[in-house]
Amino acid sequence: MSMLSSFSHWIDQLPWSPLLLAALLMALAPFVPEPHLWEKLKMLAGGTLSRPIDIFDLCMHATPLLLVLFKLWRQLGGAATVTP
Repeated sequence: MSMLSSFSHWIDQLPWSPLLLAALLMALAPFVPEPHLWEKLKMLAGGTLSRPIDIFDLCMHATPLLLVLFKLWRQLGGAATVTP
């Protein structure tokens, strides 16, 4: 079993509710003064995302959302192009 296939199988087995909750909380945390994900995306667009801690923060806050998008893509038919 390839690494992508193992990852895809793992994503398929994750239940939606905790994944969506984690994505929502991580995307919006901290709620005040502005969510880190939004702040880091603005820094990325502005070309000022250069410190390792900021890059790590972007990855940490975006990962659950990316997992939701990948799971959604797999369930909407994208899985046929990934698995042999």
